[in-house]
Amino acid sequence: MGDERVKEEALQIIGMFQVLPRLVVFDLDYTLWPFYCECRSKGEMPSMYPQAKGILHALKEKEIGIAIASRSPTPDIAKTFLDKLNMKSMFSAQEIFSSWSHKTEHFQRIHSRTGVPFSSMLFFDDEDRNIQAVSKMGVTSLLVGNGVNLGAFRQGLVMHSQNAETAEKNLNRWRTKYSQQSKSSKSEEKN
Repeated sequence: MGDERVKEEALQIIGMFQVLPRLVVFDLDYTLWPFYCECRSKGEMPSMYPQAKGILHALKEKEIGIAIASRSPTPDIAKTFLDKLNMKSMFSAQEIFSSWSHKTEHFQRIHSRTGVPFSSMLFFDDEDRNIQAVSKMGVTSLLVGNGVNLGAFRQGLVMHSQNAETAEKNLNRWRTKYSQQSKSSKSEEKN
């Protein structure tokens, strides 16, 4: 399936959801491309997973922000590959640095740079430890097995939508409870 067909299908998937993330964050190694940067040289021509580029272009067309969170020990190679793929300008934030923090520091920086709340982010990564740590920050996070593809993309949007609905229900419950407490406090004050 070519990039344009993938983009069209991704646009259809996006159109199925009322609640969308404001920012979608991707890992690089084994999420957008099928290798570790540190095992490659800058002189090579990289390739992405077959559906990754079409998904990125669909997000861009819908004006949904895109960012990178990568713990690569060779950020220079990662950035060179993004240049070679003509993808560097697509990302509103590129946090590519070696870290022991399971990407929590990456997300703090992305949040500072973009102003997008964690609850309005969707994250794709191939390492469960990163998914677990970032999920605890309030980011909807999805583990991918063989890179990002349309199935994972759809699943991530479903999860994000469900998390947003749950948050809205909890907020409404809190408002109802608080307003009932306020009303009973006011009526007790009158008596």
